[in-house]
Amino acid sequence: MFWTRLGSGIVLLIAMISCILLNGWVLALALCIISCIGFMELCKACKVHGEGQKINAPEVLLLFAILAFYIAIYMNTTMTSAIPVIMLAFIALMFLYVLGYPKYHAMQIMPAFFAFIYAPVMFSFIYLTRNLQHGQYLVWMIVISAWGCDTFAYCVGMLIGKHKMAPKLSPKKSVEGAIGGVAGAALLGALYGVFLTERMDMDRNLVWTLALIAAVGAVIAMVGDLAASAIKRNFEIKDYGKLIPGHGGIMDRFDSILFTAPMTYLLTVAMFYL
Repeated sequence: MFWTRLGSGIVLLIAMISCILLNGWVLALALCIISCIGFMELCKACKVHGEGQKINAPEVLLLFAILAFYIAIYMNTTMTSAIPVIMLAFIALMFLYVLGYPKYHAMQIMPAFFAFIYAPVMFSFIYLTRNLQHGQYLVWMIVISAWGCDTFAYCVGMLIGKHKMAPKLSPKKSVEGAIGGVAGAALLGALYGVFLTERMDMDRNLVWTLALIAAVGAVIAMVGDLAASAIKRNFEIKDYGKLIPGHGGIMDRFDSILFTAPMTYLLTVAMFYL
């Protein structure tokens, strides 16, 4: 299991780095595909379609909406251009709900739209961050915040973790681990700031700025991780999927990145470009 998990993790990391470096339609397409997979994983977990079904009309409608959403993001590289797609998707979903009543229940429609926002919209901030000025450098703060926090939290928790952070939700996570995760992510952000100082011509102390972005991102990453765990516990499932050997599904592997991506984008815009 360890070698399977390690191997698939390395392949996943290489694929992600390649797509981010290439940017453009390659990154947009990759994010669109994993967004669709993450959306379907959430729909399955939340029982949007009934037993024995693989997909239903609300899910098909929102899959087309995901495609339209990423086309809008790719064409204009701003969230403003995609907001009409989100609103039209919601209205179309309500049309389907009303005209087909009582075929679909509110407890199918609401989780379907929730899944649309949770995976596709949140993932899109990776693309938006990559296409900012200096985005080729700043986009890596998403990974540093999420996976840096996860790594340091695990190590510190294993070494000195004693006080449970969320015993009913995630018994293995400790307060000490959480503090170590935030501090570790901040340290990585600071070191990355040292690396970027000679590469980004900006009137700002990159070391402290990126340390702060990483620390805040780390806190949000833990919320994302726990939120994904809470959903799984509510619906009594172990993993969202089996796509990534040793890791589970897209939502299992990217649960923290889904939260750090929009937070990194917002903090970067606020601290560098406003």
